[in-house]
Amino acid sequence: MSKNQKSSLTSRRTITFFSILFITLFAALLGWPPVAKTQQDQTAPKKQQMPTIEEYQPKSTLVTKEHKIERAKFPFIDIHSHHWNPTPEEVDRLVKEMDTINLRVMVNLSGGTGERLQRTIAAMKGRYPERFVVFANMSYDDLNTPGFGKRVAERLEQDVKNGAQGLKIFKDFGMELKYANGQRVHVDAPEFDAVFEKCAELKIPVLIHVAEPSAFFDPWDYHNERWQELKEFPGRARPPAKYPPFETLMTERNHLFAKHPKTNFIAAHLGFHGNDLERLGKLFDAHPNVYVDIAAVLAELGRQPYSAHDFLVKYQDRVLMGKDIYEVNEYKWYFRALETRDEYFEYYRKRHAFWRIYGFQVPDEVLKKVYYKNALKLVPGIDAKAFPE
Repeated sequence: MSKNQKSSLTSRRTITFFSILFITLFAALLGWPPVAKTQQDQTAPKKQQMPTIEEYQPKSTLVTKEHKIERAKFPFIDIHSHHWNPTPEEVDRLVKEMDTINLRVMVNLSGGTGERLQRTIAAMKGRYPERFVVFANMSYDDLNTPGFGKRVAERLEQDVKNGAQGLKIFKDFGMELKYANGQRVHVDAPEFDAVFEKCAELKIPVLIHVAEPSAFFDPWDYHNERWQELKEFPGRARPPAKYPPFETLMTERNHLFAKHPKTNFIAAHLGFHGNDLERLGKLFDAHPNVYVDIAAVLAELGRQPYSAHDFLVKYQDRVLMGKDIYEVNEYKWYFRALETRDEYFEYYRKRHAFWRIYGFQVPDEVLKKVYYKNALKLVPGIDAKAFPE
């Protein structure tokens, strides 16, 4: 074999050796990632599906003092409750539950009128005369017959003689109540003037529900903070094609207050200005005959504890305790918010508030006014001796 042939053979062997080595290493590299990936999968957490708004319920890690109050510091009057056609058994149960939380007097706003009112009064006040108050309601059956307002005033006068201690006007007034021709009944409609003047004459308050939370009138999209409630109850939305704007209803309501300065009005649910206490304060300043309850809007106050505290101190003569939907175990949130400085606790009904709330502890004298003194001032016939000075 020549020298050139030996050199060529050596070169081929070298190339072959490195080719085999490269192929072996490449094959090893190709086989490595799946093994590594398998090892990683065994230790890495599984990817979770994105939770929905309803599913996401984080548990707070905040550690702070808690004061879970089961019973109000002072006896109180619930100015805003609903009990339709209560039976004697239901009334007995109510009184037992009321005693456990220091609820001295409950105001049933759903008394009706005429014979129905008399039955409700007999079932509640007939059995426990010092524990219940019943408000009358208007009937619209003869709305389209001339002289309607005068007749309602006459019926109301008789209802008061039969034991009613106030008038409650429900949310259909101004939003859904219509005349036979399809036109909406305005909140300040003149045919109702006789009714409100009769309330002033009889010295009974009018607890009136006008409109809904302003967010119900806004577009129902992911920017709406009441989205979850509207999803749960779509019928609560107030689209402009079907309902008057929120501001229209507020204008009519305020005009009603101005037209009847001798009539005491209690605007339900902070007048739906719980998200704008400065605006509510201006309403109070303009109309000395207007009061509010805090029924079903505790979450509004609880998310602004500093402002809520200052507002209640400033307007302590104008705010009344109320709950709305009766559930004895839910009052404790009101006690905790009004009586403590607890921080960042969950509200009892998530659809009203996806946020947490804070206690805005008010002084005892303010607490007494909210709990019972303001109601004693407005509602005739409640025994003041059952309450502290």
